[in-house]
Amino acid sequence: MTNSAPMLETPPSFHHVSVMVEEITRAFATAQGVVVDATAGGAGHTSALLAAHPGISLLAFDRDPRAVEAARHRLRPFGARARVEQAVFSEIPERLEALGIGSLGGVLADLGVSSEQLADAERGMSFRLEGPLDMRMDPTRGETALELIARLSQDELADVIYELGEERASRRIARCIKQALASGELETTLDLRRAVVRAVGPRRIGGVDPATRTFQALRMKVNGELEELRSLLAFARVRLAPGGIAAIISFHSLEDRLVKREFSQRDLWERITPKPLTASAEELERNPRSRSAKLRVARRRAPVRPEGADAT
Repeated sequence: MTNSAPMLETPPSFHHVSVMVEEITRAFATAQGVVVDATAGGAGHTSALLAAHPGISLLAFDRDPRAVEAARHRLRPFGARARVEQAVFSEIPERLEALGIGSLGGVLADLGVSSEQLADAERGMSFRLEGPLDMRMDPTRGETALELIARLSQDELADVIYELGEERASRRIARCIKQALASGELETTLDLRRAVVRAVGPRRIGGVDPATRTFQALRMKVNGELEELRSLLAFARVRLAPGGIAAIISFHSLEDRLVKREFSQRDLWERITPKPLTASAEELERNPRSRSAKLRVARRRAPVRPEGADAT
């Protein structure tokens, strides 16, 4: 009788390069207790924080089931200091209630699409790869981009592309997309790009593909990204303990505007970064996708005690 060799566990495949890791690590230098990482991704930020700051524990969330699996694997060496669950931002409060967790020492979110999601043709998020018109970060629930396009009227579709993609040619693009749908020529990501090109032409402006804004707008709408960010900011406002740190990395002007507006409430927040931090030249060299990242950091102020209130 021979002994079989032990089977080695294969780490889950989820490639993502976290941006501004050093800046995030510095931002949480004073954090204590439980920190929520609302976007676990490949656990790049989470693992760096746990390694640098032994006084904190991390509760990480992600809506992408593959990211959750990969993050759990990467964070195993940290034992009970790290926990990873699947959830969107708006579901985090009820998860904390279930775990009996009250005030937090920090909240972190990296709002960018992961490298893994962009590189997976089946996700349908990239106009460089042919795949189904899906675009969901959690492929197990919600409507796909194709279902969204079919449900919206032409005017509603144009509004989405204009508001979330800041695309001036949204009316022409929506008309061409709807025409492609009606003629049975809208099934894949490349079909969608062809419809956009028919509306605006193939010329790149400033090196940006003409389909970039439309894809961005549809992805944001499919995943309810702005609504979820509003939920996260409201959650941070309520759940952070006085002195707790909130750090948000955004990649879109609308997202950054929401974060800036929230942190500008001086009775609630002390802005650690009056202006957003951006990636260093060295990081841009290593990871060109970090070029549009903006990091804003703020500290939760202690509630102001009303005049005459009992100090006991």
